[in-house]
Amino acid sequence: MSVTSLDPAIAARLKRTEDGLVPAVVQQHDTGEVLMLAWMDDEALHRTLTTGAATYWSRSRGEYWVKGATSGNTQRVVSVALDCDGDTLLLKVDQTGAACHTGDRTCFDAGRLL
Repeated sequence: MSVTSLDPAIAARLKRTEDGLVPAVVQQHDTGEVLMLAWMDDEALHRTLTTGAATYWSRSRGEYWVKGATSGNTQRVVSVALDCDGDTLLLKVDQTGAACHTGDRTCFDAGRLL
């Protein structure tokens, strides 16, 4: 992970994991549909806030990724909110195509548990 340019006032509000990450719940802005969960560090959040393109930290690949950069299934960020504890982000996006790497609209199409 790189040195960040995130606004210090925003950075001060974040409660991160030991790895310096914050979970980001991603929701379709107009329907409320929950699309996926991803991880962000300060730099990914900075990139997202400044470009409007959802940028995440890939724990498995150890690198940043812009949603849709290779698949074309993009997320245009409409809003970003921090929860009351400062430990979870909510991104409201306009999703183009599938949000899940499996090709499903949402990562939560695998079936209900209850």
